Amino acid sequence: MRKISLLMVGALMGAGAAVVVTQSPLFTTTRAVAASAETYRQLNLFGDVFEKIRGDYVDVPDESKLVESAINGMLTSLDPHSSYMDAKSYRDMQVQTRGEFGGLGIEVTMEDGLVKVVSPIDDTPAARAGVLANDLITHIDGEQVQGLTLNQAVDKMRGPVNTTVKLTIRRKGQSDPVEVSLTRDTIRIRAVRSRTEGDVGYIRVTQFNEQTFENLKTAVEKIAAELPGDKLKGYVLDLRNNPGGLLDQAILVSDAFLDRGEIVSTRGRNADETQRFNAKAGDLTKGKPVVVLINGGSASASEIVAGALQDHKRATVLGTRSFGKGSVQTIIPLGGNGALRLTTARYYTPSGRSIQAKGIEPDREVLQDVPDELKGKDETKGEAGLRGHLKNGEEEASGSSAYVPTDPEKDTQLKAALELLKGTRKDAATTAEKSAVPN
Repeated sequence: MRKISLLMVGALMGAGAAVVVTQSPLFTTTRAVAASAETYRQLNLFGDVFEKIRGDYVDVPDESKLVESAINGMLTSLDPHSSYMDAKSYRDMQVQTRGEFGGLGIEVTMEDGLVKVVSPIDDTPAARAGVLANDLITHIDGEQVQGLTLNQAVDKMRGPVNTTVKLTIRRKGQSDPVEVSLTRDTIRIRAVRSRTEGDVGYIRVTQFNEQTFENLKTAVEKIAAELPGDKLKGYVLDLRNNPGGLLDQAILVSDAFLDRGEIVSTRGRNADETQRFNAKAGDLTKGKPVVVLINGGSASASEIVAGALQDHKRATVLGTRSFGKGSVQTIIPLGGNGALRLTTARYYTPSGRSIQAKGIEPDREVLQDVPDELKGKDETKGEAGLRGHLKNGEEEASGSSAYVPTDPEKDTQLKAALELLKGTRKDAATTAEKSAVPN
């Protein structure tokens, strides 16, 4: 039997993993030998095809790309979340999960072929240099941005701490371009944003990286300081459009709201690979009512948190059905050759529910008012709509609207959550309208 000790990833991204394999006693059967012979025959076929391509293809092929494509094809045939990452992709993934890198401190998007600043992050080189939201970056170190992808542009702006980069900016209301020289610094991705909404604490978790729990802890402390004691009615935990992240962070975030009980279990191919993760004593929010917001863009680690708080009736889950990604990916480094992202387990909520290709169904379904121009475009297919997804064995129904208005005044789901917390007794928001545990 194999025994695997893993640092697992419960998301669309991942972190490093350690794998220990114990071989079972060897035994031979006719069936095993036949299977082995067939496998080697197929590998010989692969070698023959590879040699034919090398020798006879109309142009000289890139042999390393051929092998990489073959590996990727093998992995993607398993499920939509298993894949091969080359060395660069692996480094980028590590940066994303670490939540820390050398850069300028701006959130950006692409508009008309140029990089548009969504917002500068407080106390970063970009903010100190006066970079503004809606600025258009036309050149990076004198090189035109037009023609670059967003990832290529971001790569050029990131770099070692204490190195400089020059940006040319087109700013609304100014005819002449603005040139700024910035010195890169250590940037920490804001995985958590928070504010108070009257007498309610609002916490938005955008992803589960290595910074998430500490960011959440800081947010809870800040809100509690602003609204001490009975002034604080409760918390809204917004997980909408959160694609997931690190499993250990999902467990820590769940634990922040729980005093005891199971948070999640992961089950691999063999029974002895099952792992259960339990809450430790100590609720950071001191038992205050909680409403969790989810939608069709809430996946993986987000669903672990929502499922744990729902099963323990610690929170009311409000919004629309979540994405339905109930599998765990392990990142296995391959020396200097990148890494393997491999699906190694399914995860289950405390009551034993698998949300794979099914999603978390909210206790209170609240639909957003979607603008006419976005109607029909706001729906996610969910896990069940992905070709080759792992089957649940039950009825599949994941996916729903993923639209969230940028203006909180137009956010129907947020308004409903605030009304629920402000207009009920302390325990009302911690009791679901219907049983969260299947009968």
